[in-house]
Amino acid sequence: MSVRKLIQKFKEVGALRFGEFTLSSGKKSNVYVDVKHACTFPDVLEEIANQMAEKLRNVEFHRIACVELGGVPLAVALSLKTRKPYLIFRKAKKDYGVESDAVGDIRAGEKIVVVEDVTTTGTSAASVVERVEKKGGRVVAVLTVVDRMEGAEERLRNLIALMRLDELMKE
Repeated sequence: MSVRKLIQKFKEVGALRFGEFTLSSGKKSNVYVDVKHACTFPDVLEEIANQMAEKLRNVEFHRIACVELGGVPLAVALSLKTRKPYLIFRKAKKDYGVESDAVGDIRAGEKIVVVEDVTTTGTSAASVVERVEKKGGRVVAVLTVVDRMEGAEERLRNLIALMRLDELMKE
């Protein structure tokens, strides 16, 4: 499936919505791209993983990292496709059980790919990059399904998008 077909699938499954929305960045938008919803369809999730793996074919990395919730299905699907382990960062540290801010490990010096569902300003992905680095990893790429083109590319070096919002809107 090409990016064009993936865009069509997003529209078919209702992942492209119009109305009044507040994004996680706090910005207001009349367009919402619900990658989490799109990922509930196995064929769409599988194709996202295929395209992510293709984008990473020349990138050397040891592990995948994401933040809950939107990044989890992406990290799992990409992990299955690439056979690389993954790490999930929690939005907030648990105060029970192992009391950790993450599920999974990073070894010092490991090369990490961060996956994200949608980037707007890049704040969420940047927080993952920072947390990876605090654990001793080195982020070699930030891979997003959709870049809304509102500052993430400037904020995040090595940002790779499967598609941009303008591409999604014109198809």
